[in-house]
Amino acid sequence: MSKAGADEGGAGGCGDSAKQLEAKDEKGGTLLSKLPAGPGWTKVSCPCCFSERVEPLVVVKLGGKVGPETKRWLIKMIGAPQKDGGAALLAHPGEDASGDIIVVSAPRCTLLRAAEELGLCKTYRSGDMEAFSYNDRDNFKDSDNMEAFLTLAERQYIVKYELDGLRAQKDLRIPGLPESRMLQKRDNIWQKLSSAGVVVDTFPLHNRKKLKDLGEAWYSGNQLAQPLGGWKYNTLLLHLHAVLFIQIAVKILHYMHLSLLEGTMIHNRWLRRCAHTRYLCLTYLDSVNDYFGSAVAFYFSFLDFYTWSLLTPAILGLTISYFSGEAQKEMVDSVSGSKVIINDDDSGPMISGHMLQAMFSMIWSTVFMELWKRRSSSLSYRWGTMNLAERFAEPRPNFHGDLGVNPVTGRMEPLFPEWKRDLRMVLVSVPVVGLFLGLVVLGMMCFYWGEAQVKQLHKDWDSLLSQALLYIPSVLHIVYTNMLGNVYRNVAQSLTEYENHREESAFENHLTAKILVFTFFNNFAVLFHIAFFKQDVPLLRKRLASLLIVSQLVNQVTEVVIPFLVDRFISAPHRTESEDDPQEDKFRNQRTLPVFPGLFAEYIELLVQFGYLSLFSCVYPLTAVLLLINNITEIRSDAYKICNLFRKPFSPPVANMGVWQVAFEVLSFVSVISNCWLLLLSPRLQELCREGGLTSTNVLLLAVLGEHVLILIKFIMAALIPDEPDWIRKKREQMEYTSMQALKEQKLQPEVS
Repeated sequence: MSKAGADEGGAGGCGDSAKQLEAKDEKGGTLLSKLPAGPGWTKVSCPCCFSERVEPLVVVKLGGKVGPETKRWLIKMIGAPQKDGGAALLAHPGEDASGDIIVVSAPRCTLLRAAEELGLCKTYRSGDMEAFSYNDRDNFKDSDNMEAFLTLAERQYIVKYELDGLRAQKDLRIPGLPESRMLQKRDNIWQKLSSAGVVVDTFPLHNRKKLKDLGEAWYSGNQLAQPLGGWKYNTLLLHLHAVLFIQIAVKILHYMHLSLLEGTMIHNRWLRRCAHTRYLCLTYLDSVNDYFGSAVAFYFSFLDFYTWSLLTPAILGLTISYFSGEAQKEMVDSVSGSKVIINDDDSGPMISGHMLQAMFSMIWSTVFMELWKRRSSSLSYRWGTMNLAERFAEPRPNFHGDLGVNPVTGRMEPLFPEWKRDLRMVLVSVPVVGLFLGLVVLGMMCFYWGEAQVKQLHKDWDSLLSQALLYIPSVLHIVYTNMLGNVYRNVAQSLTEYENHREESAFENHLTAKILVFTFFNNFAVLFHIAFFKQDVPLLRKRLASLLIVSQLVNQVTEVVIPFLVDRFISAPHRTESEDDPQEDKFRNQRTLPVFPGLFAEYIELLVQFGYLSLFSCVYPLTAVLLLINNITEIRSDAYKICNLFRKPFSPPVANMGVWQVAFEVLSFVSVISNCWLLLLSPRLQELCREGGLTSTNVLLLAVLGEHVLILIKFIMAALIPDEPDWIRKKREQMEYTSMQALKEQKLQPEVS
């Protein structure tokens, strides 16, 4: 590995250095070789950043027409100190000055200053997580070893963060480009270079050894598979749930002045066990967080937590289905398509099972989300993201407008009036979204028409063929809704681009809102209509069974079979590498992989699953069983795809799932209303109402009253389960206090001086 600073000049000369890229460190990771004085990495200005080896983190792909002088200028800008308008990073020209890549790394001081700007928390000398401070860096553990102090994902994101923040300090001309491409003062250099075709792509590099070890342990099931599904992980998860319920019971008793268990030996032993297992069952995710970042790790943590939380409703559903003869009959009827006939005098377990499943779904969805929020806060503390700083966002690359002075920053940048954006949303976005919602209604009407036709056909023919045709309308409608959803996602992307939002966060929020509204309507509208307007439980059960079975089959093909075939027969032959290949060619091969599409579609899939389970599972008890089987393979297939089929993504540090957590909580709230009204369709309740002489109006009033009582119970349960454990809350408050004290000291220093 080269010495950072062993070359000449800030531009880091561009001589023939192909052989310098071939060395590997003692751990097997791909590194750049030790360089003598001469061409290689740009030098560092800080003595503490001097290093015997440099870790290549990011590759910048240049346009085909970029000349050597433009490349040398760009390398100089990347390596120049920040006070001189540079990024204070390390740059390497690759093969030579005529090559089309620049390899970028980061010195220690740049990484540490960016860690403070981002608001990352790291391990202090006391062993606790503290908000990192550059001035107090020597008191943080491993602050002299960047590979141990920051994760690979954090180091790579910091490189992107610094490159995106490059701004011209004065008007200047880019060597090798025409005058029309001249940089104005305060222009974003990286955006200008991208629009000019100088910078074609910027992507983080895989560490092949780490990726191989992570992949083998993750989706092959050698090491990390045990926490994913092994008996130890499940035992620990059940222990944590038991601890939580004991703590809730203790709080209830405490509020009633009957805290009988508080302080007893049993309670304290359980709490000690909770403290011991809190980290054991989460450690496997640390490798994912280290390599792919907290955004990806939070998704897989939620997928894992959600999957194994399905065990309880799955066991309940199997129990209801197995021990209830009426339930078995309805499962058969769901497949055969025959009309379910229930004896009004029957008071067997199926009726109580229907009611039990509805009540359990309401409680389960609430407890699940509250427990996840606790787990999420623990993970954000563990991964150092619970104190992320809020920064003034730079304009998006695709944001456009008339050049003017930003009243907030005083910079010259594109400005776009808010009223124009609102006008575009009202006159264009809302009508287009409404049009697609109308297409959903049209598809639903066609489904009902087709359902009536095949029922009549089955009544006339009464054959195996006509019985098979009973499922054709449902299958066609499922295909229609999936195709409509795919088309709408592209339309929503275009609409949000047309709205011209300045910040990336605003763009993502508006896009997510559009997708969520349509997804809810597209996937659940027909189910709500069948349940609450047609009040046809057999049709609702058949429709839900069709959705689950067909969607799971399609999901297994798209999530497992197709990715494997693509990787095996299409991608793998083009990624063949040998040890003798130049390192630059290996870097370029990583760019041949498709860009990681993000986690949007994955969260949508989980959200729809959660909706089926929490809203309607009482009419089809095997819902959780089918979802559990699907998600066990989903964990590994998603891991396989992100490790093998896509480029490594940049992953900004995040503290939680963001807007997706809110979406799941909304569905959890709606589940109370849905299950309460589905209870009215229970034959047993209908019989009890008739026996009690209740009129339809009285039944409706009782249903509304029961709904409000259950919503109140939901809020009480949410209040009894804190969003974060007490130890996390205390640490967060301690960090806030420490930050306030540090700010006071900074304000007092000028006065003292």
